[in-house]
Amino acid sequence: MRIDFTKMHGLGNDFIVMNLPADAKLPSREQWRALADRHGGIGFDQALVLLPPRRPSTDVFYRVFNADGGEVEQCGNGARCVAALLHRRGQGNGGTFSLDSVGGLLQARVLNDGRVSVDMGVPDFDPRSLPFDAPAPAATYSISAGGQSIEFGAVSIGNPHAVLRVEALESAPVEHIGRALQASPHFPRQVNVGFMQIIHATQIRLRVYERGVGETLACGTGACAAVAVGRSLGLLGADVEVRVSGGTLSVHWEGPGQSIWLTGPAQQAFEGSVEI
Repeated sequence: MRIDFTKMHGLGNDFIVMNLPADAKLPSREQWRALADRHGGIGFDQALVLLPPRRPSTDVFYRVFNADGGEVEQCGNGARCVAALLHRRGQGNGGTFSLDSVGGLLQARVLNDGRVSVDMGVPDFDPRSLPFDAPAPAATYSISAGGQSIEFGAVSIGNPHAVLRVEALESAPVEHIGRALQASPHFPRQVNVGFMQIIHATQIRLRVYERGVGETLACGTGACAAVAVGRSLGLLGADVEVRVSGGTLSVHWEGPGQSIWLTGPAQQAFEGSVEI
């Protein structure tokens, strides 16, 4: 089977994006893993499969597969790349798009400077939404994992996130704690783990250990999760600059009950085809 794809990235968080008909046979978990391999395949953090709309008044339905071949609910930088690609192809209404995914509907718009903003929906702090095994919602949680007690905030941005505050991002045990929380039985569908260093109320630094991928150069939903947790603790304002390894994202969140917006660049690297 021959597949045409577009390689894209949002601040180094990289994707292959492909159009397939609704009845197309998708690659197997093993085939996704082979394609994600950066030495023997194409290399990507996530694969985005664009399918015909399944709801009226939407522009596309897309599915997201991690580098380990597992399907996930949502991807913020991936959604921005989808909107940018559709815009480049002349689709949408004046640069605005309604995107449908397993994680739900998103609204996106391409700005005059080429950046893409996407409405990631209302952050959900109910532990059942992640899911996370906790008796009731709380500002912070503490569980034992990896041989230590770990304190974090938890929120769903269409996918599950745990966010830890750290004093120095460089020395944060990202892989050790990331793996430990992902393996914890408290997170039956695993979890994305963010490490947030607050610079001041309008700026943070962030590293994210993504489930099914490992640490990435940027994570859009991770940026939103960090701001949501930080703002819920009264530590951040409504507009926050999120500095990740690959660059800078902007997050806007007015607060509880309001949608959270993610803005940043979405770039095309190249187009190609592959035989599976």
